[in-house]
Parts: sequence; structure tokens; C-alpha cells
Amino acid sequence: MKMFAVALLVLSAPIVAAQQAVPEIRFDANVDLLRVPAGSYLGEVAGVAVNSKRHIFVFSRTGVRSTVHGEASAQLFEFGPDGTFIREIGQNLYGFAFAHTVRIDKDDNIWATDEGTNMVVKLSPAGKVLLVLGRREESVETPPPAAPGSTPRPVWGGFNRPTDVAWDAAGNIFIADGYNNSRVVKVDPRGRWMKTWGSRGTEPGQFNILHTIASDTKGNIYVGDRTNRRIQVFDGDGTFLKQFTIDVPFTKPPNVMLGADPATSANPLAVSGAPWAMCITPGPTQYLYVSDAVPGRIYKLTLDGKVLGVLGEAGKEPKQFGWIHEIACPSENELYVAELLNWRMQKLTLHP
Repeated sequence: MKMFAVALLVLSAPIVAAQQAVPEIRFDANVDLLRVPAGSYLGEVAGVAVNSKRHIFVFSRTGVRSTVHGEASAQLFEFGPDGTFIREIGQNLYGFAFAHTVRIDKDDNIWATDEGTNMVVKLSPAGKVLLVLGRREESVETPPPAAPGSTPRPVWGGFNRPTDVAWDAAGNIFIADGYNNSRVVKVDPRGRWMKTWGSRGTEPGQFNILHTIASDTKGNIYVGDRTNRRIQVFDGDGTFLKQFTIDVPFTKPPNVMLGADPATSANPLAVSGAPWAMCITPGPTQYLYVSDAVPGRIYKLTLDGKVLGVLGEAGKEPKQFGWIHEIACPSENELYVAELLNWRMQKLTLHP
């Protein structure tokens, strides 16, 4: 009966396809904003977030410490609005190994999602650990390998390569659990496990790599279902509302140094519109910004999935992007983008 109700809902909430010519949004880019201390370096910049004071938080993959990922490690840095270095947060923290995203909640608490330790860690604005979700594998044991082609079984109370986190107005936590478990996990503000939804697949309510997650002021949850090349929207209880794809033509030759040619590749990640990163702006009128890897653009959308504009492309130069992994959008025309392949963060000022 439940599946029948879901089927009726899907029929009443069809896929929105944004297949239209859209304008290029003019923008300026600052690639030299962050002033990292002498002798320190950013590696792959996996995460970026901005708090209410316009301080910038960067979650970077660096290679200075031995962890569960060999010589990979993760460092969380804080910079002032002008890029002045303030501090490193969580140095040698047990939950840091392979950075994925960093988010800031309405109270300026810092949330770090670490794919390597299978943990989501909440820190106060001062850097104190307030809440720990998930648990990293014990280093004294090597887990048995999964059978070829199998999907690891979700663990109650644990994650398997989580990717991102969002909240509703009540402070409930929604975790994209992410690469292997193919589900959303809902946790209450005190850390009590409430429910999960989703499984591996292509149907509405199923996922294949939940790579990014965001919420609007109504408490709806937007999930970047990357390998399925779509964005799915749910209410706070996990009820499917709608889904949409981004289908904006790209007429120039793609930069194949940053991925396969969309014209010849069967890889869904090499297709325009596969969501790698998302953010939703504040304010009475909210907008959704989404990035893909190939052709490496950022798209501005309404919350109904209509594409309003597009900016950038893949590359190494300023105003080009190398696998945007997270976007922070504290206002409609101010974006901060974290890039894996270019080891940098760009601040973008839009002129629509």
C-alpha cells in the first residue's frame, strides 16, 4: 500500500526538466583572497563555509599526517573576511582524516563531515567539540572486503562514507550517507537517531552517491543524487516531493583534462548537470546554486528547478573551475567555491 501511495505521488509530482537556453551570468573572481601562513599549504580544498561574521572556513585534504587513508589527512582553517589567517581548528582531531564538507549552522557552530572516518563532528564557534555522529573504524582491525559488486549494509548508528549535512528550522540534522549507504539519515538536535530513507537505485527516493544536501526555509531537503544526475526534494519526514535535472547546452569543446568528454563518455559524472555541490541562499526569495564537474559550470536555479543563469567552465585559470566540491552562498550574488583539482578557494562576485 505504501509503495502504491509513493507511485501516486510520483505521478502527481513529475520530473522538472530545465531544458532551455539561459543567460551567462557575469562575475568577478578572487583566487588570492586566502593568506595561508608561510610554510603551510592547502591541498585539495574539499569544503568551504561562511559564518555570520563573514569568516571563511576551509576544509582541506593535506598530506602531513598518517591516518586511515595512509598519508592523507584533513585540516580545518578559519580566515577573516579579508582572507587573513585566524587559526587551525581541530588540529589532530580523531574525526579528521579525509575532508568532505564543512557547514555552518544558524548559531555559527561548525560541522565537519569526514568521509575517511565516517563521522560528522559539530564544533562550537570557539572550536570545542559539541556533538559526534558516527564512528571511525578501529585501526587495530582490518574490515573484511565487500564482495565484488555488492553494496555495504547500512549500520544502525553509523555511516559509510558520508558526504554532507543540513538542518531544518527545529535543528534536526539531515546527513547524506553518501557513497555506500545511499540514504538520508535524520537525527534530532541532541544526536538521537530518528529515521532513515533511501536505498541504492534509480527510482524516486533511491540514490546513487548522495554527494550534497541542502534545506530551504520550509524545511524541505534537497539531495544531490550525483550518479543519477538529478536533484531530489523531500519534506522533513522523507516524503518524496519532486525531482529535477539540469539540462543546459554546452556549445564549446569541454576541457577533457578535468574529465571525460560528455559527447563520447558513458560516465554519468561526465554529463552536464550531475550535482557535485549545492547551496541555497538565505532571504525571503531563495535560490539554489549547483555545480557540476564537466563542463565545470555553476547554475543558478529557482527552488522549483528553473535554471536562471550559468557561469564559468572547467579549467585552471581564474573564473574557471576544477571540480567544485562545495559552494557557500551567504547572499544571492556572493559565492565561495572549493576546488579539488586546483587546490584553491575562489570568491565570486556575480553581476547578473
